[in-house]
Amino acid sequence: MKLPDFAAEEKLFVRRACAAFGLVVVCFAALMVNLWHLQVQQHGYYQTRSDQNDIKMIPIAPRRGIIYDRNGTALVKNVTWYDVTVMPYKIKDMQALIQALTPVVGLTPEEIDSFRQALKQSSRYRPVVLKSELSEEEVARFAVNQYRFTGVEIDSYQDRQYPYGAALAHVVGYVSKINDRDYQRLNEMGVAENYAADHNIGKQGIERYYEPLLHGKTGYQEVEVDNHGRIVRVLKEVPPVAGKNIHLTIDLKLQQYVESLLKGQRAAVLIENPRDGAVLAMVSSPSYDPNPFVKGISYRAYETLLKNKDLPLINRVTQGLYPPASTVKPYMAMSALLNGVITPDTTYYGAPTWTLPGTQRRYRDWKKTGHGTLDVTKAIEESADTFFYQVAFDMGIDRIHEMLGKFGYGKSTGIDLKEEYNGLLPDRAWKQKVHKRAWYQGDTIAVGIGQGYWIATPIQMVKALDALINNGRVVTPHLLDSAQRGKNITHWQPEKPQPQIADAKSPYWSLIRRAMFGMANAPNGTGYKYFHTAPYGIAAKSGTSQVFGLKQNEVYNAKMIPVRLRDHVFYTAFAPYNDPKVAMALILENGGSEGVVAAPVVRQILDHIFLPDPPA
Repeated sequence: MKLPDFAAEEKLFVRRACAAFGLVVVCFAALMVNLWHLQVQQHGYYQTRSDQNDIKMIPIAPRRGIIYDRNGTALVKNVTWYDVTVMPYKIKDMQALIQALTPVVGLTPEEIDSFRQALKQSSRYRPVVLKSELSEEEVARFAVNQYRFTGVEIDSYQDRQYPYGAALAHVVGYVSKINDRDYQRLNEMGVAENYAADHNIGKQGIERYYEPLLHGKTGYQEVEVDNHGRIVRVLKEVPPVAGKNIHLTIDLKLQQYVESLLKGQRAAVLIENPRDGAVLAMVSSPSYDPNPFVKGISYRAYETLLKNKDLPLINRVTQGLYPPASTVKPYMAMSALLNGVITPDTTYYGAPTWTLPGTQRRYRDWKKTGHGTLDVTKAIEESADTFFYQVAFDMGIDRIHEMLGKFGYGKSTGIDLKEEYNGLLPDRAWKQKVHKRAWYQGDTIAVGIGQGYWIATPIQMVKALDALINNGRVVTPHLLDSAQRGKNITHWQPEKPQPQIADAKSPYWSLIRRAMFGMANAPNGTGYKYFHTAPYGIAAKSGTSQVFGLKQNEVYNAKMIPVRLRDHVFYTAFAPYNDPKVAMALILENGGSEGVVAAPVVRQILDHIFLPDPPA
């Protein structure tokens, strides 16, 4: 048996021990080098990272600007609400806390259940709302007892309130919770950081259009926190900058008066100062209460609004689309005069019907007996369809489209609201694109009296009327008068000047206005019965647009037709005639109901504006 070689084994052991020791030394040296690299060479980098972890920025929401009417009446309010919040990590016995707080702030079982659910989904180091919207009495009771409740605080925040409810919903609009689409839009605009402390954003009306002015600038607190997120101390505070206050051109009392006249109707009224386009009243009926949208309207309530056949969510002034009917006859006449198609002395015989040349197709006049010989003035006063059939035929669709486009039809008016439709001023290219058919002469005849494919909004009708009053100077309708923060006041200015329509010195402008005055004041005028006694002088033009077409020999009888198939009734008017200060449009869908008639409503509104004590 061979004995083991102890010397050889000892040498092997020593070599292995040295190798292991060497490996340990190398690893230790690498560790030391790495520690030196981290602690010395990269000290600045990790110090910054450490500071960022320890310092947090807490955003502070700015006060939203107030919206006023032209007389300084506040149309919205910023209401302060109070919530009871609990910091969970500071509470040893949550059940005992809830029991003790219940009689102080009036906790309900539903609120307690909601709180327990929120606790499960939240960090122990973040405040959780126990009760929202405390009354003043509940806030006072808690303040007296606050010393008993460690870790419980009262948090305050502001929300929007609309004291005039439906009366101004389509003008002022509303704010509501910021959703994913809003955040995406804010990110694209590069202003999302300015909404870090906000829950709501403008969604409709002035609240939406002037959101950048109303919102203000978010402030912040720079605080030091521990590793649990608890605030240790406040390092710096930058206060928020309040949003600008906005003054509108709207007259609240006039707005409320008009709304009272239209109550229960599907109707719209727009009243402007024709010289600068300032909107004095914009009423769309029916309307809706914007207040439920602020905190989030329920699905059922919103669905009820959406399914309402009277469409309360639609602003009929800017989104209501109707054939403008005979309200366009003054602009058709003006266009024909400017293009030399007719002169002030041109006469046509106004028979009961007008026959399209080269065909047997007859177009009826609204007056069964006809009007006799007509010049342009008498044609407007009596709203003679046959005269304007001939004018439209002679003008042709190309010139009609060009001229009426200059008056603002078929395009946005530029009103400072996002909720506006362009309507449609048809032409050959449109019909070919949409209907895949050529334009027929019969299409032109219908357009000549504001029917056929032509659809417009009431605000477009007033913009056209403003241009007529101003001798072709086109103005942009607007709701903003000025925006103010402190002593800094900015007044509304149009984004770009509007082009002049033809020669402002043309005598035709006054000729057409005089014809509209005759419509309201001459014995043969269609509005004589309602307007001739006005001491301040009214000029007007009515219109009736069909909801459905009649057959060639069919007679229209409103009493025999379902309400929603009856004709729409329009009125455009301005006053005083010698120095117009008001231009307006009114539409009663399906002719109104319950005794509400278009012309008397127009007279009531104008009397309310111009007479100190209008007749009852």
